[in-house]
Amino acid sequence: MTQPTRSAAPRLREPEPRATRASPAWATAPRAARLRLLWIAAVAPALLSLGLVAWARTRPGFDPYGWLVWGRQTLSLSLDTNAAPSWKPLPYLFTVPYALFGNGQLWLWMFTAVAISLAGVVFAARIAYRLVGRDAERSYAAPAAAVFAGLGVLAIQDYSHYVLSYQSDPVIVALCLGAVDCQLSRRPRWALALWLLASLGRPEVWPFLGLFCLWAWRALPAMRALVVAALLLLVGLWFGIPAVTARSPFVAGTNALGSVRAPHGNKVVDTMSRFVHLQPVLLEVVALVGVALAALRRDRVTLAVAGGAVLWVLVEIAFALHGWPALPRYMFEAAAALAVLAAVAVGRLLGDPLGPARWAGLARWTGLALVVAICAGLVPAAVSRVRDERSDLSAQRLRTTEINRLAPAISRAGGAALIRGCGEPLTLLEYQTILAWHLRINVARIGWKFPRAIRSGRPIVLFTPRGNGWRIRARHQGVAACRRVAA
Repeated sequence: MTQPTRSAAPRLREPEPRATRASPAWATAPRAARLRLLWIAAVAPALLSLGLVAWARTRPGFDPYGWLVWGRQTLSLSLDTNAAPSWKPLPYLFTVPYALFGNGQLWLWMFTAVAISLAGVVFAARIAYRLVGRDAERSYAAPAAAVFAGLGVLAIQDYSHYVLSYQSDPVIVALCLGAVDCQLSRRPRWALALWLLASLGRPEVWPFLGLFCLWAWRALPAMRALVVAALLLLVGLWFGIPAVTARSPFVAGTNALGSVRAPHGNKVVDTMSRFVHLQPVLLEVVALVGVALAALRRDRVTLAVAGGAVLWVLVEIAFALHGWPALPRYMFEAAAALAVLAAVAVGRLLGDPLGPARWAGLARWTGLALVVAICAGLVPAAVSRVRDERSDLSAQRLRTTEINRLAPAISRAGGAALIRGCGEPLTLLEYQTILAWHLRINVARIGWKFPRAIRSGRPIVLFTPRGNGWRIRARHQGVAACRRVAA
């Protein structure tokens, strides 16, 4: 019998190229199948967002109405970014073109905010699938991790509230997760674009954009022009627009100082506490297990995700020490990273048991039992979160009913044009941006200090929500038409 050659055996056991080994299952599917999956991933959040907006019957919060006002005022060349909300360029990129559609601007922003926010769930699932699916021994491990990651993002405390009040925070989470996914997919130009967009929403993203730009500058010389353009856009949009529309290019940071919602005790401890409460404790413990498993396997990508979460919280602590509010929603991105890390741990327990080969069966069943225990342990927290969100949704719908009655009240009082000519409009602070949008004036022209305005003796129009409508009163008026303003 002839012996096999020495070169033949190693060739059969030769490891696959790194790119193939790191690719998830869908990446090796036929091109047509991949395109279908991509279309589904893109279209599903858009369609779901339409249904969700219609079902929720809620309206944007304080800040989004201010962003809508920015869009309208830009078209009329009267933009003023001195007043609340604090300046941020990301929503401005949408609300300016949307202002061309009149009152449709509101619905376009609502749809956009929800669609992008839901895409964040998809990106979290894709990242977890990639990290687990590269070398999992069981085919079901990666899909299970993907589902866990997506649900983990939705489980962030108050996350649904900010999605259904059409804030930018869940949008920025989606952009950051999308940037990570694009980097893992070897699409650095898309990653740069998403990091830039996220950086236009929160300054916490700036260190991540900077690190990516340093990597791209060194590793991809062809991208250097794009890197320079991205950094110029970042500086120009954050500081250039306020330089001509506000008292200072740094008005965003100035407005954020001295917030009543800033930590009042030990700023480091309080900020950490706010972060820890964003996710259930059990999920955070599982995330730590995921980091430990990644360290044992020298999984640098998973460790990089963990490092990103730590860096984000450290940046937020630094901001808190500077005097900025460090609100929990500013750390949603780090909480989403925890969801991904916990999902990786679940996938590892299911699909890649540790220990000697002779114990593989026992390890596999032990991993499955642990995952079942984890999921069971998270059920009480999930039920509590669902109850809180249902209660919040009911409150948001009552608020929406009040907002929906404002436009008819303005119409019965004589219309926005008449009211604008009758003096300074005033309302409760929480309705300031909403009234500005309905009256088509800048937020800076809406007052909220009733006693001072009444004592001043100048013409004013008071807007007071009553629970079943609005009371509109014109005070100190010399014009007959303004004296008749009432609803």
